[in-house]
Amino acid sequence: MVGHVIIREIQVRTILSESKVFDYALNPYTGCEHACSYCYARYMKRFTGHREPWGEFVDVKINAPKLLPRELGRKGRGAVWISGVCDAYQPLEAHYELTRRCLGVLIAHHWPVTIQTRSPLVVRDLDILQGAEDVEVGFSIATADDEVRKLFEPRAPAVGRRLEALERLHEAGIRTFAMIAPMLPGAEELGEMLPGKVDHVLVDRMNYRYGDRVYRDHGLLDKRDDAFFRHTAAELSHAFEKAGIPCRVVC
Repeated sequence: MVGHVIIREIQVRTILSESKVFDYALNPYTGCEHACSYCYARYMKRFTGHREPWGEFVDVKINAPKLLPRELGRKGRGAVWISGVCDAYQPLEAHYELTRRCLGVLIAHHWPVTIQTRSPLVVRDLDILQGAEDVEVGFSIATADDEVRKLFEPRAPAVGRRLEALERLHEAGIRTFAMIAPMLPGAEELGEMLPGKVDHVLVDRMNYRYGDRVYRDHGLLDKRDDAFFRHTAAELSHAFEKAGIPCRVVC
């Protein structure tokens, strides 16, 4: 146990799973220290048997890097999403380096990779990412207001640190994107902050149900309705269009 998070090192039989978003998903950890209030991955507890609250357990798949080369040999080549039901660059990754080692395997085998994270720790792996044939890194950024971030994502990295990491990756020649989901209060300011840091943006109307209590407790229920989403999405789309940044809105 590290702090308030229960850590278990486990052996798994497979590390690549089929995905509805990309061909495959790779999650070196089960559970996530970030514990974002709205996270859809909370549903994982129905299958894992964990009794701890979401954010208070992480299973570390310590044999993932050894499994991966064998799985690549058995499966058809496809795009791999490093993300899905955990943040692969959550704080534990600084010690275990499972994501780094798996990323190295994927790039060495020339498989397309999309990383999605909230953590500037991904910058650590610039030495692997630079020169890779088909790789992109995206940051989930739901608001430009760090006070709002603290309400919904109290254990996740600050907004400013994510923006700095995006800029550094982008300047290093890595293809980058931002995913604005859920659209939290203060998201409209991202239209001014993201240009020069990303190649494209995705705005998605998702992840609201689990965060209902936070909206209610802080008097923000008007910021989770359709009118707020439509207005802010239109405002962001216009800002990104002016900046020459492709923006896809998913309702």
